[in-house]
Amino acid sequence: MAAASTSSLAQHLTARGKQVVFASLSFTNLWLCGGERVGETVWRVDQRAAEIPYFPENWLAEWLGRREQLVPVYAFAKSGVRPLATAYRAIIDRHDIDTVVLVDGGTDSIVFGDEPGVGSVVEDAVSLVAADQAAGENVLLAAIGFGVDHYHGVSHHAFLENAAHLIRDGGFLGMFSLSQGSKQADAFLDLVDYANQRQPQHPSIVCNSIASALRGEFGNYHATSRTSGNELFISPLMTQYWTFQTSAVVRRMAYAGELAETERAEDARRIIDLHREMTELRPFRPIPL
Repeated sequence: MAAASTSSLAQHLTARGKQVVFASLSFTNLWLCGGERVGETVWRVDQRAAEIPYFPENWLAEWLGRREQLVPVYAFAKSGVRPLATAYRAIIDRHDIDTVVLVDGGTDSIVFGDEPGVGSVVEDAVSLVAADQAAGENVLLAAIGFGVDHYHGVSHHAFLENAAHLIRDGGFLGMFSLSQGSKQADAFLDLVDYANQRQPQHPSIVCNSIASALRGEFGNYHATSRTSGNELFISPLMTQYWTFQTSAVVRRMAYAGELAETERAEDARRIIDLHREMTELRPFRPIPL
């Protein structure tokens, strides 16, 4: 779900002798990407990929190649849950994968359906439901970047309330930190810098905010002009991974059952928008600290 944030976990797993495969639900027009199409909505991204202005999956593949890490990288075209679940199963079977780790840059993936503000809700919800369908209890969710979604109107009071519910449900798996000076943090910062060079017109707000926190910046610090005119709150909390059992999040998601039948991303958005129109949303509350 987030290439740079995923890379730090991958570095840790690789160092422990685990084989890692990357896959990302892409915002790129993959029909123009030049990669090998390995499924209806799946492309393998490698040195054959075309030069597209915004193609973070390709930047990841290039960066891995520069480090002589020959790791498969796949990109999923936007779709509803059914095609994406099929794509997940294909990659899982192709590489005999035993555990799927969804990584979210930000914490807006922890949604139940009545939050006052949402970020990339369609992509996150579709990914969660599809991965749960494909691999069930073998899917974990790791979210890094607490606070960064405030820029996109997300309520962190609601996120913490949701996390509390998941603790009661037994679906919260704990937290750990991406620490300055570690090999994982160095890899993350190096990949963010590389991606910034490759996409100078569209630097990632999420990844650059997390990188700023890793470097010790605080408060209303702007690493990119894309956030100019907005107040940010960069803090050490952005370097924490929050981990959950994905199935526990999906069980709490009010529209998960309807999303499970979708074919197109537009269908998923319609379901979520209609649900939000008909639901009494929680009020937007600040964290009283």
